[in-house]
This record gives sequence, C-alpha cells and structure tokens, in this order.
Amino acid sequence: MLRLLMIADDFTGALDTGVQLAAHGIPTQVVVGQADLSACSSTVLVVDTETRHLPAAKAAKAVEELTRSAVENGVGCIYKKTDSALRGNIGAELAALLKASGARNLPFLPAFPQIGRTTKKGVHYIDGVPVNESPFGIDPFEPVRCAEVTKLIHLQTEIPAQNLRPGETAADKTGILVYDAATAADLETAGRQLFQNGTPPVLAGCAGFAAFLPELLGLSDGSVVETPQLDPRLLVLCGSVNPITLRQMDTAEKAGFARLRLTPRQKLEPGYWASADGKAALAEIEQMLAANPRCIIETNDAGGNQLTADYAAARGIDLDGMRVGISGSVGQMFGALFGSEHLGTLLLTGGDTLLQCMNSVGARELEPVCELESGIVLARFTYQGRTRYVITKSGGFGQEDLLVELADRIAKH
Repeated sequence: MLRLLMIADDFTGALDTGVQLAAHGIPTQVVVGQADLSACSSTVLVVDTETRHLPAAKAAKAVEELTRSAVENGVGCIYKKTDSALRGNIGAELAALLKASGARNLPFLPAFPQIGRTTKKGVHYIDGVPVNESPFGIDPFEPVRCAEVTKLIHLQTEIPAQNLRPGETAADKTGILVYDAATAADLETAGRQLFQNGTPPVLAGCAGFAAFLPELLGLSDGSVVETPQLDPRLLVLCGSVNPITLRQMDTAEKAGFARLRLTPRQKLEPGYWASADGKAALAEIEQMLAANPRCIIETNDAGGNQLTADYAAARGIDLDGMRVGISGSVGQMFGALFGSEHLGTLLLTGGDTLLQCMNSVGARELEPVCELESGIVLARFTYQGRTRYVITKSGGFGQEDLLVELADRIAKH
C-alpha cells in the first residue's frame, strides 16, 4: 500500500530523498515522469517530475495533477521535495501542492544541516553564507536570487508565507509555513511537533527533513541496509559546473585519477558519438578505462567554459540549449560505453546528466539502496538482464577529497 508520495523536480534530488526511506528497508520506487498511483505496490513512491527548468506555470500544473491523483487514491501523506539550495520553481510548486491538496497549511522545512544548509530567521544559508551570495547565486543555468525564503516563495505565488521559529506551533496558521532549522535536532523537534496530532497530509523540504520520516510515519523497524560489495573500478561522469565539484575533481586528479574533458564539439554537435570521429574518441575512452581504475569524464573546459560558450554562440545555441545539448551528449556517450567490460561502478553528478544517462539505456526507474554519506546515494538498475550500481550526488557539496575517499572506500569494501 502506498503510504507516502514524494514529488521531486530532478533525478538526483528524487534519489537523495527516497533513499532516506529505502536505507531502512522500506520498499521505495523512484520513477521519472508519469506514475500510475493506483497500480503502485510500493510503500513509498518518489516521482521526478523534471520540472526544475520548466516555466513556473507548467511546473505548477505537473505538481497539481500529481497531487490530485494522490488525494483521489487515498495517499496519506504527500512530501514535496525541494532543492536544498532553493533552485527551481519553489513558490509555484509549493502553492500547487497546497491548493490541490485542500490542506489548511503546508509546513516547509528547507534546511539540510547534515550538509551545511541551514535556515535562520527565515534566511537560507550554504555553509554560513546566504544562498544568493554562495556559488548557487551565480549558477549559469539556475541562479538563486534571494536568500529570504518567504520572499523567494512570493516571487511565484500570492499564497501567504510566513517564517516559524523553533518551537512555534503551526496549528492555527494558514498558507506556507517556513521553519527555521540550524541543526538536525531542530528538524527532529519540528517533526515531532508536526506529527503529535497525526500525520500531516502535506509536507515540504529536502532530504534533511526526509531523514526523519521513517520514524515519524511509523515505517521503520530499526533496520539499516548494508552497503553491497561494489566493483572497485570507478568512473565519475560530471555534468556539474559548481566550483565545489571542480575542486573535488582537481583533488582527485592530483591523487591519480585519469581525467578527460570533453571538447565543445563532443558536447554540442548532434550525432557526434555516431560519427567516425566520435567512434574513434569512444575507442580512446575505452583504452583510458582499461588502463586506469579511477577515471573522470567531465563537461567543463579547462580554466572555465568560455570555449564551449563561444562554440555555442557561433551556432546560435542559447543557454538552455547548451544545458540540454551537453547532458544529452553525455547520455549518448554513456549509452555507447554501457556494455564495456571496463566499466565498473559509476558516479554521476548533476540531475540532467543522470537523467540522460538513464534515458540512453532505457532505464526510467532506479532503486535507491543506501547512502554512502549524507547526500551521496547508491542506487541500482537492471538493463538487459544486467544489474549496475550507480552513485549519485548533486554538484554543490562535499569535502575536497570526497571522490578520493569514495574510491578508497569502494576498493576496500
């Protein structure tokens, strides 16, 4: 029986939230696009609506339709998963959930203190820096312009939004209720207060608050899923432009990872990987994988991305066309490499990259297994009778030696 529906706006976010349930042995499915809730046999269903880059009205419609279906099918709790850096159509999607559910209010807990993302006096911070002044404020594809959460919400909706301090009750309030949280304990305290009179019909937040849902919903029996043995070979496919991820790759390269930067043509020329030059490049990548147990293939140019920007401008490709084209090309490359005997464990960064890689092999569903650490998800999928493990993470968090530590852990496990 479906007990919890989670609605995410991108693939990596769907996984890092769904794994909070799956890691406790709770049957959890993560799917992209449409979902038949009446036929779902899982306890938890996470739907990635792929609405982060859509116009606000289209994003709201997708969330509204899914919410109405959940209400009609008697789903007891709906959780709107938001980006922990507040990217995407935050106001439009929260408003759509609240309206379609018919609930009196929508508790929104955007903090993820476990990875340094906190909300204090209504302002959202990344490692102590207001989100609009962090690297997310200058993201080329989806910059976050405002750190005051209620103001950010009101950019897309007129539904009332107010900030709640720790300990404040939501019982007599209406609209979208933004909760402060500086620590995981703050999230847990807020959760216990919200659930003291039963399960709220709607909630919103990221993986930070979702970590407490197994206990709050009474779904956990205390068990924890063990990390399976993984292929010690590691291939990192990076589609993130975040400076934190760039530093992680620099550190990994210094530690011995082989590193390949795709050229502007490889990233943006339609059909490149099926061409003679593309096939020759794939053969070289195969050789790199065979010779190196730890590899990185990334979409960033050395010293910035001006080369790719110039290539795109000369061909009339706009910013969104670049985003779609690059992730699509990485997906095609991944599809061509998928059957390689030298392909081991995969680590994919960025929701667009993950989606296109899965599309390339016809996988529309991933099964989250466990977290390797906060925000870093191990999942699996089966294609043509073969089960493959993939590690996913969003771009903007983690220590500089993260990739090296993960590779060491996989090799020793």
